[in-house]
Amino acid sequence: PLKPYENIIGEAILQTHRNIKVVLGKAGDISGTYRIRDYTFIAGEHRTRTIHREFGCTYHVDVGKAYFSPRLSHEHMRVASQVEPGEFVVDLFAGVGPFAVLIGKRCPEAKVYAVDLNPEAVELLKVNVRVNGVEGRVFPVCADAREVAKGKLKGVASRVIMNLPETAIDFVDAACSALRPEGGVVHFYGFVRKPDTVEALEQRFMELVELNGRAVAVFLCARSIRETAPFESQVVLDAKIR
Repeated sequence: PLKPYENIIGEAILQTHRNIKVVLGKAGDISGTYRIRDYTFIAGEHRTRTIHREFGCTYHVDVGKAYFSPRLSHEHMRVASQVEPGEFVVDLFAGVGPFAVLIGKRCPEAKVYAVDLNPEAVELLKVNVRVNGVEGRVFPVCADAREVAKGKLKGVASRVIMNLPETAIDFVDAACSALRPEGGVVHFYGFVRKPDTVEALEQRFMELVELNGRAVAVFLCARSIRETAPFESQVVLDAKIR
């Protein structure tokens, strides 16, 4: 119903909020391997690139080329604050680096391998590593998560981040492979659509871990983070795996 008025609304937003330079409209759902959404330009400058600031970090973001969600800022900090000196963290779906860069900033004695398949995301990640001064702590890797977890990052991680809610469940084998032989923590993000439950997702996750020769010692956290659609929410499981 608002479609005929979108230009008027867009101009009003620009007039009211002088710090806003571009108004975009969603032109579709997030889709494809790189989790990208189409946008229509409504008002302002004709671009999809911007700068986002969060917890003292600066992120160069291009919403037309790489997935990014500022709604997960509390999760970025929650996970980063758990990382201890000497840890090796593998961020399997790093995007432009909101988990990896913050960890590098907060815990200089940790190392983060930030993996993404999308070359555009990795180029932005490289910029973000540089502008936030975390070179030598955060290492961008443009690769398929499964290949790299079973290859050069096999058995190195004390902690694995899996923020790819739509399909992360298909990569539990990669996370198990990246973890050190003695185990570690996995931060797993998924969607739960009613009538499914968080408990059902925990059960499925546990079964997949066991299929890969490991076991969930305990779930440190299992909760809904935010609603993403009617009857659908994004969930995080923090699993200690041995």
